[in-house]
This record gives sequence, structure tokens and C-alpha cells, in this order.
Amino acid sequence: MSKKLDNKIALVTGGTSGIGLATAKAYAEQGAKVFITGRRQAELDAAVKAIGDDAVGVQADSTKLADLDRVFDIIRTKAGRLDVLFANAGGGNMLPLGQITEEHFDETFDRNVKAVVFTVQKALPLLSRGASVILSGSTTTTMGTAAFSIYSATKAAVRNLARSWTLDLKEAGVRVNVISPGPIRTAGLVELAGNDPAQQQGLLDYLASRVPMGRVGEPEEIAKALVFLASDDSSYMNGAEMFVDGGMAQV
Repeated sequence: MSKKLDNKIALVTGGTSGIGLATAKAYAEQGAKVFITGRRQAELDAAVKAIGDDAVGVQADSTKLADLDRVFDIIRTKAGRLDVLFANAGGGNMLPLGQITEEHFDETFDRNVKAVVFTVQKALPLLSRGASVILSGSTTTTMGTAAFSIYSATKAAVRNLARSWTLDLKEAGVRVNVISPGPIRTAGLVELAGNDPAQQQGLLDYLASRVPMGRVGEPEEIAKALVFLASDDSSYMNGAEMFVDGGMAQV
């Protein structure tokens, strides 16, 4: 029985935990040869082991262009092409207006916008005709979130990059879409509440109360949607933003 990503070559940046790791596992289960990046070698090694024998981990910081060059050199040598690119690496912290610093602004835009721009641009020579590029968005592209304005602005930028790149890549036959998860139970989310487990659970409970389905999502639920966007099942989707958010940004 054929799998949805048989013989596909995929790259997941920031693939060592959370949505990135769940997606890398799902891609491998669906037949893809998967490359992942991560900033910390120990976590990278653990993720590769969890994904399986065919996975390749490359230590890289997506905000550093020399690191990205090394990533794509390795993919070129080991695989020769790229069929799926999930530009997942990113993140952000909460700071309300009045407390925003230049460092906070620069770091957030570097991680969520600069890294995405150059990850996709440097991937272009390897992208096959019919390749799927998926950018990591957020429900914050359609709704305000207190103390999260800079992060939200970066995700709005990512959404619009996809619109323009859809046109730029028309002749290359490359699709570009955005996945926008709602609140998902990941380390990156709960750490926004600090290190206290009670405060972390409080954040999850609060977010669940804002979701029409009454709960936060799991990384594996987002990974299933990302398999769809990576596969030929989504062959007529282009320039779109797919919300997988329990209805949070829709109701």
C-alpha cells in the first residue's frame, strides 16, 4: 500500500520538539526521507532517534545564513532535491506595549521572519517541480492577543510572504501555504507561563476556555494537517492559510 509521501524528500526546521518533531515523525511514517534542524545537538540526536533510521539531523540556527547554507549543502549531497519544506523554526515571548525592547523586537523578527525568508530562498535551487512549501503561522494573524503584539506581527508578515511567494514561484510549479495552529500543548507554549507547573496548567486551562472545542490541541493533530499540505492531496491549495485551531479564530 502506497503512502502519502512515498519517495519524497522533506525538511522540517526546528524539528526537535513540539509540532516540528510530531510532523517529522508523521512525514517519515508516510514514506518521506526527513531532514530536521535544531540548535542543540543533544535534542537533535534524540529527535533523530525518535523519528527513525532514515532521518538526518543538522545542527543549525535558522537565523544564521551560514548555517542555512550548510543545511542545504547536506541535503544536496545526500538527496539531490527537496520536495517538502516546512519552515517551522521560530517562537517568541510575551511583552506588553510599553515594555517592548529593541532586543525583543529584533530577536522575534529574526526568528520568525528573517529565518523564514532565507530558509525558503536558499531552498529554491533544490525545490522540485510540484514541491510544497509550508510556512508556520498562527491564529494571531486574524485576532489580537494581549502582550503578544510583536510575535503576532511576525506571523502576519509570514502570512503575506506566502501570498507574494505564490506568485513568485508560479512558473517553478512550487506551492506555498501557511499552517496556523491554535493553542497546542507544547513546551514552547507552556514555557510562556514560566517554570511553575501550576502556572503552566493555568495557561493551558485559560486557553482551552477560549477554544470552542473546549481543549487545547496536540502536536500530532497539527502534524496530520501538515501531511495533507505536504502531499498531493492538497495539490490545488496555494497561497492559503489553513487554521487548525479548534475554531478559536473562526467563531
